[in-house]
Amino acid sequence: MSSHLFSPITLRGLTLDDRIAVSAMCQYQAENGTANDWHLMHYGSLSMGAGSLLITEATHVSPEGRISPKCLGLYSDENETAIKRFVDFCKTYGTARLGIQIAHSGRKGSTQPPGKGGKPVEIAEGGWETVGPSDLGYADWPAPRALDDAGLAKVKAEFVATTKRADRIGFDLAELHGGHGYLLHQFVSPLSNQRTDGYGGSLENRLRFPLEIFEACRAVWPEDKPFAVRFSATDWVDGGFTPEEAVVYAKQLKALGCDFIDVTTGGLDPRQKIEVKPGYQVFLAEKIKKEADIATMAVGMIVAPRQAEKIIADGEADMVALARGVMDDPRWAWHAAQTLGEEIRYPTQYARCAPGVWPGAEWKRNTAS
Repeated sequence: MSSHLFSPITLRGLTLDDRIAVSAMCQYQAENGTANDWHLMHYGSLSMGAGSLLITEATHVSPEGRISPKCLGLYSDENETAIKRFVDFCKTYGTARLGIQIAHSGRKGSTQPPGKGGKPVEIAEGGWETVGPSDLGYADWPAPRALDDAGLAKVKAEFVATTKRADRIGFDLAELHGGHGYLLHQFVSPLSNQRTDGYGGSLENRLRFPLEIFEACRAVWPEDKPFAVRFSATDWVDGGFTPEEAVVYAKQLKALGCDFIDVTTGGLDPRQKIEVKPGYQVFLAEKIKKEADIATMAVGMIVAPRQAEKIIADGEADMVALARGVMDDPRWAWHAAQTLGEEIRYPTQYARCAPGVWPGAEWKRNTAS
């Protein structure tokens, strides 16, 4: 059998063995932005059989850019050393290529991790003043400080500095987080951006700052390494960012050297109305792929091998990304290959459990209920 899901894809100088990516998943385990043994275990495990591309959790460009005090950052030498530790580990023992998601939370920062309620943290309790395109808070959260020209320049410089650090560490791919209601998304949506200068109002103006960030980061990222953007293709709220605007955004990113769009949705406004079901965002990845003529990655309730195979085979997206599915099964790609009748590469240390090598694998598959 010749599987579309397990066909290679080349992005600039990077060739991936299959079309399966591990999506960025916040872990809320860092201290002062610095990774620790949790990250070594978490990423080390996922690097050995979840997919051919492993993208880190949102990795923030400044302390103030973090979602929570427990979020990962790449803005100090200490942060850089700690991330390099788990990246080197994954490259030594795993089979996945490593990508980093570079992020700034904007007005959705200074919060408790979801497991502790996810509410804003007071400054007196270790929180910080947040920033945004306008002084409009998320829901009833504290209003951010609207970024002035100096603030915009500072944030841009932070994104560039983090991008340089990511290259030094040895990441194979990078993507900017432009979705889920975080800073870059706040600029593109008219619900959160009510500026009256050149960065607000028209779609052209609302896209300007995210495009400037991308262009500045792409300029310091090696030419042979792919650079992508994850963005929310709709706010799911009347008067918000639309799929048609997302196509324009994707076209402009492509013109600046973006290699693919990681297509997600929502997260900007609590009034959003989303019918969550298997593959509920795939139609937007397909729309952007076809109308903007750019490669896309589909994400959101993609859980079954044949579902993922169909997405790629039907041309709805070029890649799929899984999060909860690979948390549940860190060897998702191994098991998908077995389901689809494909042979794939296992880490040397685990090769003895591959089908055709370990007879028990065949027995297990044939007797599973």
